[in-house]
Amino acid sequence: MSLFLFLTVLQAIIAAALVGVILMQRSEGGGLGIGGSPGGVMGARGAADFLTRATKWLAVVFVALSIALAAVAVETTGTDEISSTLDRNVAPQAPIDPLAVDPLTGAPVQTAPAADPATSDDPLADVTQ
Repeated sequence: MSLFLFLTVLQAIIAAALVGVILMQRSEGGGLGIGGSPGGVMGARGAADFLTRATKWLAVVFVALSIALAAVAVETTGTDEISSTLDRNVAPQAPIDPLAVDPLTGAPVQTAPAADPATSDDPLADVTQ
């Protein structure tokens, strides 16, 4: 579980970095761009090459982490058997009607008794008790 959590956090960081690098690239329409003077330490061409390479490697790492997360998720959630927690040996209770009050005395009215499980029309009920 801790490996899955670690990989999930790492993928979120990679995704945020990928979005940031993509938004910093200059598009044909201008985009957000980095700005600054072209005569600086990193010229316009050098910045474009760096951002292109960074985008490529961040995308590769993102896809690899996606595959690793899928493999870890399948490995941790796989079960070999189907377990049922439904207990059919319990007799059903009669439904409680909160409005079943005698209007004259205010005392609760008796409800019908619970149905016998042997005469139930439930096909999965165990009648061989």
